[in-house]
Amino acid sequence: MRMYDIIKKKRDGEELSTEEINFFIENYVRDIIPDYQASALLMAIYLKKMNERETLDLTKAIINSGETVDLSDIKGIKVDKHSTGGVGDKTTLALGPMVAACGVPFVKMSGRGLGHTGGTLDKLESIKGFRVELTRDELIDNANKINIAICSQSSNITPGDKKLYGLRDVTATVDDISLIASSVMSKKLAIKSDAILLDVKIGKGAFMHDLKDGIELAKEMVKIGTGYGRKTIAVLTNMDEPLGYGVGNALEVKEAIETLKGRGPRDFTELCLILGSKLLILSQKVKNEDEGRTRIKEVINNGKAYEKFLELVKCQGGDVNFVENTDLLPKSTYIFELKSNKEGHVRSINAEEVGKCDIILGAGRQVKNSPLDLSAGIVFSVKVDDFVKRGDTLCYIHSNSIEKENEVAEKLIKIIEIGEKNPVEKKLLYGEVTKDEVKLY
Repeated sequence: MRMYDIIKKKRDGEELSTEEINFFIENYVRDIIPDYQASALLMAIYLKKMNERETLDLTKAIINSGETVDLSDIKGIKVDKHSTGGVGDKTTLALGPMVAACGVPFVKMSGRGLGHTGGTLDKLESIKGFRVELTRDELIDNANKINIAICSQSSNITPGDKKLYGLRDVTATVDDISLIASSVMSKKLAIKSDAILLDVKIGKGAFMHDLKDGIELAKEMVKIGTGYGRKTIAVLTNMDEPLGYGVGNALEVKEAIETLKGRGPRDFTELCLILGSKLLILSQKVKNEDEGRTRIKEVINNGKAYEKFLELVKCQGGDVNFVENTDLLPKSTYIFELKSNKEGHVRSINAEEVGKCDIILGAGRQVKNSPLDLSAGIVFSVKVDDFVKRGDTLCYIHSNSIEKENEVAEKLIKIIEIGEKNPVEKKLLYGEVTKDEVKLY
């Protein structure tokens, strides 16, 4: 078998066999196939596309390029959740403990932030001593003991994806649905949970900017998960504006803790109820979403969800004092209050531009190894459709640099668009994708 023939076959629009896809991934990971040939095949895939079977085979080949994590020693139906990335998306921090408090094992290997989207691991490291690196035995023990473990991925998991993504990033082949889907799902399926919930973000702050593309990506990922024998569903959610009010690592941890205590922002709390009810259905703990929502609300109201977060922090070496007294979390030297210079309704808060402001403040990273300012970020006082008067507070900018604070203030006053009321009320949830149907709301 020759790489030349595989490239030519896909260039001409033909279907690649399972053996050809396996040959490519195995030999590329082993550095036998050079980058220039891998680039040629990626471009051929980008232009000629892959069908459902090819995409599933590509995902399997990437999974098989490294280690997998067997969770069979964890009792019960294990669930996992993945978000395609957003601004202010601290969902795992609150949702995981809620689900675990309902008696469902929630096991998640998370990532760090890159670009304008935040990372769960960075947020958790705002808590003094919290360990994100766990051995397999520690992960299993924690999940059996308290029903939850959140940690980083081993460097030996899906090395094929790591190599391919680096190449796609510099060859203009990132935004292909088959390549995106195989990248996301290979990482999720390498961790052998029983059920996967995908939160596909759509909007200005998401990778998928419009609903049509979001649906196609969700369908592809659900097909892969189902084809791999896992119960998989996807929800399509709004990422035009930041989720909740807080954007920035320690600020988001604080907001997640408040949500676990029943005092969270309305949109963020609602998203946790939506996703939580679906995870409880997947775990067979409840029969329908109403029952699931009731169970999630119960563990919030009786304090068990908050207690579960305390258990998580303690089990992973964190100082629970930082949870019980959030004033101990990293704090910025300067907090600037940005006020409205006009009266009207908030028409939009562009999530992507807010994420870029977070990077300027030091709360996000442009490249993988950039140092982070865990205290920096933005706390909004308004949401889209709110009415504001001249002089009302729009947000608070947390920074350790007056220069950066001033730069971000100048940008945010333009990003927070104020004017006539939007003619159509915003949606948090656009729909749901299962193996059987696409349901839009």
